[in-house]
Amino acid sequence: MSAEKRPFGSWTSPLAASQIAAGVIKVGQPVWDGDDLYWLEGRPLEGGRNVIVKRSASGKTEDMLHAPFNARTRVHEYGGGDYMVVDGTIYFSNFEDQQVYMSKAGALPTFLAGGKNTRFADYNFDRKRKLVFCVMETHGEKEHDVTNTIASINEKGEISQIAGGSDFYMSPRVSPDGRFVCYVQWNHPNMPWDESELYLAELDVVGKVSKVERIAGGKELSVSFPQWGHDGTLYFISEKTGFWNLHKIDAEDLKDGVAKDLYSKAAIVLKEEREHALPAWVFGMSNYAPLKDGNVLLSTNDRGTWELVLLERNGKGGMKPLRINSPYANFAYVKAGNTQAAMCAGSPDAFSALVSFDLKEHTFRIERKTTEMEVDKKYISKPQTIEFKTEDNKTAFAFFYPPKNDDFEAPAGELPPLIVFSHGGPTGQTSNDLRLSIQYWTSRGFAIVDVNYGGSTGFGREYRERLKRSWGIVDMHECENAARYLADKGLVDKDRMAIAGGSAGGYTSHFGVSDLEALALDTHKFESRYLDRLVGDYPAEKEIYIARSPIHHTDKLSCPIIFLQGTEDKVVPPSQSEAMVDALKAKKLPVAYVLFEGEQHGFRQAKNIARALEAELYFYSRVFDFELGNPVEPVEIVNADALQKVGGKR
Repeated sequence: MSAEKRPFGSWTSPLAASQIAAGVIKVGQPVWDGDDLYWLEGRPLEGGRNVIVKRSASGKTEDMLHAPFNARTRVHEYGGGDYMVVDGTIYFSNFEDQQVYMSKAGALPTFLAGGKNTRFADYNFDRKRKLVFCVMETHGEKEHDVTNTIASINEKGEISQIAGGSDFYMSPRVSPDGRFVCYVQWNHPNMPWDESELYLAELDVVGKVSKVERIAGGKELSVSFPQWGHDGTLYFISEKTGFWNLHKIDAEDLKDGVAKDLYSKAAIVLKEEREHALPAWVFGMSNYAPLKDGNVLLSTNDRGTWELVLLERNGKGGMKPLRINSPYANFAYVKAGNTQAAMCAGSPDAFSALVSFDLKEHTFRIERKTTEMEVDKKYISKPQTIEFKTEDNKTAFAFFYPPKNDDFEAPAGELPPLIVFSHGGPTGQTSNDLRLSIQYWTSRGFAIVDVNYGGSTGFGREYRERLKRSWGIVDMHECENAARYLADKGLVDKDRMAIAGGSAGGYTSHFGVSDLEALALDTHKFESRYLDRLVGDYPAEKEIYIARSPIHHTDKLSCPIIFLQGTEDKVVPPSQSEAMVDALKAKKLPVAYVLFEGEQHGFRQAKNIARALEAELYFYSRVFDFELGNPVEPVEIVNADALQKVGGKR
């Protein structure tokens, strides 16, 4: 059967927004409890509720947390580290009240600890004293009156402070023998990837700190995600080499306890110009796992593509890397059990899934798919890695997805419209694993370029710091240059281009969602000084904030924009979008604004995810003037009569 001729954008796709929204769950945070594997599922059909699921050693899979309970913390607003499991007992943060609950063998959860203004995350268990170590966040009467500490909780629910005084903490981890606890701390104006420190403390018989020293990190250095090996070796991620590489302090060096010279004892495990971690936006992440035999399973990132590596001890104190042959190109949340490891993995050919890895046979098994949808390969666009020149003769990177739908072909000479994707963060990265959120567009005749602009992670500190004091400049130029590169190659239509992004990507795509001053003043504690490094010191350099905020330069606005906003977003509040909407209305430019009741930073409810996709598609159809292959519910476009003046090629 020959392909039907239709303009790009008008192709009929089997990938419906409702299927994508309802059929894709979020899977993460695997935890081993003996040979039982647990994980967290975010289910859009249950309003985004996080469900703890267990696959027992016998192979039985069952939900361990039933409605209305929802394992999700709001510490730092981004959460993570929502639960842990110890000998069949689950400890978790419940979303509704943010308190700590426990559940034995799937029984009805019971309250353990907390109060009206406290939140908890990043749990770790001290078996010697039966204490729960965690990060505790206490909120005062004023919105920005927030205190973060490391705390312990005993079996009676009594809370004790372990560390305090710094602005932020993460990763409290007790050594296997209960002798030590380590943790990471940092202070404003830094984010954890800018400058942070790893501390080691000795614990007395009741779990109080008796001695503490900084053992890694410091000025213009970041450390993250410490873990203890089974033999008492302390592993952690440090960027002393300019890349986030795995480091360690051997158990032998810790035998005399906490000492000032431990800082000099830290040694790199694997030095390479690749990264062994993701930025610490959420708690509980890990891209490596110490194994019982003393080896380490590690995922390494080379320009957005990940590999799995087994680090084998060579008998001389060093470790030899063995690259694992794998069908996957993206790994996260690497956790080890007795004979298996578990991780989230994906590839350009396979949707992200929770997989287990046999440590002896080196074979993979899918434990939980993120979607049960089967998509014919004739509708799947595979990414092409592109490297392109940008400002100051530098190089940037992206993944390009051409249109793909074998049922259709475009009229001769027509080039596809392009959507430039700008990832969130901006200290983040995009990957090349198969995503329905991209295939939704490419199967309808759009091209996508997903940009790892300067400031992205996965390329080392120098690349990440391109965005220092340059947010809204470097990222914008590199997204623009990616589009120009593809147009110059004759791969996309230079007259039909759009840019889209969520979170920080929305700033790049809309060049400063409304008002950077307001963002600096009206956001939560974790990110309240983030802009100091990205833009400049506020209020001392207020003029820079004004210069990069389009609300002060509405005369330069010239293109249609659609805003998709959650009412409960504390990171980028509705006021940001609404200010831009008002400015576009006043300038008589086409604008659409869709508000989603109850959604926070990133949509979780199936109906809202679907509506957002369809609203965006409808908007593009009006701007670029093409007929939709699949009809969708229209969205109101204010000043729609101006589309003839500002739209794409008609």
